Amino acid sequence: MAHDIRILTEAQLREVVKLDLETVDVIESAFAALAGGEVVMPPILSMDLPQANGEVDVKTAYIPGFDGFAIKVSPGFFDNPKLGLPSLNGLMVLFSAQTGLVQALFLDNGYLTDIRTAAAGAVAARHLAPEIVNVAGVIGTGVQARLQMQAAHLVRPFTTCLVWGRDPDRTTACAADLARTLDIEVKTVSDPAELVAQSQLVVTTTPAREPVLRADWLHPGLHITAIGSDQEGKNEIEAAALARADFYVADRVSQTEKLGELRSAIEAGLWQGGPPAELGQVISGAAPGRRHETDITIADLTGTGAQDTAIASHVFERLRHSDAGTVITA
Repeated sequence: MAHDIRILTEAQLREVVKLDLETVDVIESAFAALAGGEVVMPPILSMDLPQANGEVDVKTAYIPGFDGFAIKVSPGFFDNPKLGLPSLNGLMVLFSAQTGLVQALFLDNGYLTDIRTAAAGAVAARHLAPEIVNVAGVIGTGVQARLQMQAAHLVRPFTTCLVWGRDPDRTTACAADLARTLDIEVKTVSDPAELVAQSQLVVTTTPAREPVLRADWLHPGLHITAIGSDQEGKNEIEAAALARADFYVADRVSQTEKLGELRSAIEAGLWQGGPPAELGQVISGAAPGRRHETDITIADLTGTGAQDTAIASHVFERLRHSDAGTVITA
């Protein structure tokens, strides 16, 4: 029996869904669902392709109560800029949770991943950062550096933003973009230690394989969200920092102990605390989160299939009242 499939391009998706508080709430609901224990979320299928200087990740999750579930494919081919092509692209396929039939194909080139990742950073900040954040800092200068600061500003409206990156030109460009977008003071800094010292909220957004943030930079009242370590071998935060923090939270423990900052701490023999709390448990109240304004907190976000199902389902719901995209009958 024939059924309709909605197909949308990146440009069309950008008109349907934005990085806003509604999107943050959608991604928060995915984390809360993970804490319930009924989500079916297999391990990430990850391919490292050194011959092509690339990687491919496949993520999915079935969330009870959702009408659909998404399968997301994210290639990253990092020599592409030499060819005039973007490094990251990808797509999401949304299936009916009742019949398994394809409902929609989102040719988003990674846009939905970008905003759901940024929204996850906002969820972490909402539940773990100090109530008052005057200065936020970002380590990294790419798309996610920009989006993470935009997302954090939605939940902790800081008045100053600091940016550090290895490339001075890219750092300057990132700071200029954020100044225009957020309409606040944005400064570049030449030393990441200085950035951390002045900030109450720091987000690391790099593909680093050696730490870009050191344990002895930690100070009372600091929250750190690390989003770069999404594959084995990546490491943004010195392992000792996890042990030194008052509270460390994973998006999914089974992922962070293989892909995230927790992996590095375990390998270094510096994690003795047993299984850490997950962000969903903090949201649900099963784990305490920040207890005091002086606490040092770290969130380790490797990206979950539940986030992809949540954002894809959100888009599909918005399409019920829109004629965006192309409908084909299969």
